[in-house]
Amino acid sequence: MMSSINFDGNLLFGSKEQLAISPFGNGCWFESLYESEYYSSIVNSDIEWFNVFAVDNVLQKIADPVFIGATLASKAACGAKVVSKANALEKVGVLCSVDSKPAIVEYYEMTDEMINLKDKNGELEYRYGVILNYLFRKDKLVNIINQRLPIHIAKKIIPFLNEHDEYITPSEPNGYKFETLVIDMVHMMEDCLPYEVKRNKEFAPIKNMTGVDSLESARKLLLENEIDI
Repeated sequence: MMSSINFDGNLLFGSKEQLAISPFGNGCWFESLYESEYYSSIVNSDIEWFNVFAVDNVLQKIADPVFIGATLASKAACGAKVVSKANALEKVGVLCSVDSKPAIVEYYEMTDEMINLKDKNGELEYRYGVILNYLFRKDKLVNIINQRLPIHIAKKIIPFLNEHDEYITPSEPNGYKFETLVIDMVHMMEDCLPYEVKRNKEFAPIKNMTGVDSLESARKLLLENEIDI
């Protein structure tokens, strides 16, 4: 967990006794495993790969055998499922290359130039959005366990206790959260297989109350894929 600050740089409080804290991002997953009682048994086991995936995508395919086979066949250190972006402003990180290594740039860290850049065919240059479904080789993860992940700063809605001891839940972002992200583990690998999937078959995230990427849109996609709910 990590403390949060408001836009003036002041710490926010969740109660009289405690700072407003939030999860330190999905980049901590392997560090948490490393510090757990299970680490030695897993590292010394015959497990060769980890499948890391987001829980807010109800169409996520876990341990997808075709994705696994393609990644193994490519001999890459990791694999990442991607979809073509619905539009330039879609809030997904994009898979690209930085200094000849695989990288994922979060949507809120992209410049306007990157967001709108087109290739010679008129398509978005950065058009492959990640759906947070990765395969990592265990031995490669063990090799980077002591490398420090960068900290990402994101504008978020952060409930807090105000100066009148009132607990406030804002309707708009009111501060910054600090996160480590699994995307930076991809950049620590020598290579990554970009594996494109059909978004209406594998991408139904629930991020908003209504409209796009909401519970309602996810239900429609589940029904479209003939999944009982």
